[in-house]
Amino acid sequence: MIKPTSKILGLLLALSLSADAQERGFQDPLLDRFTGLWTLTGTIAGDDVVHAIDARWVLGHQYLQFDERTETGKVDYEATVIIGWDDPSGRYVCLWLDSTGGSGLSNGILGYAERSKDELAFIFVGDSSRFHTTFTYDRTSDTWSWKMDSEKEDGEFKPFARLTMNRQ
Repeated sequence: MIKPTSKILGLLLALSLSADAQERGFQDPLLDRFTGLWTLTGTIAGDDVVHAIDARWVLGHQYLQFDERTETGKVDYEATVIIGWDDPSGRYVCLWLDSTGGSGLSNGILGYAERSKDELAFIFVGDSSRFHTTFTYDRTSDTWSWKMDSEKEDGEFKPFARLTMNRQ
């Protein structure tokens, strides 16, 4: 009979911990508050909008994905947004794919946000631009507000969107 060595035991322990971590997924109370069906209202580029949001955990509870679309019956705008955790930087990371252009996968632009109690303040940095998308959770009303701004070269912000998400 062969006795298990410490290497084999170590490997079994590592596999067990890895499987356990995959079963649990990424646990985050702030992102948990984002899940569900929402109605998004407000202004984008000066236009009044009403969009539907469907937010849920995907891929083994590793990522929060939300899909956004107009509620008018005709597709004016669609987006799929994926938020996860970037261990090396210790920040949230966001990939935003939308119907305004097809470069979301090829431009290499990801948004990053520091961990915060009730806010996800993503900054997307391009070659010559910085775009801020901030989601702020209101615990009292169980709503989210969005503020989206482009940052000018002089550090001033140009408002792009002011929105509120209410649960359906």
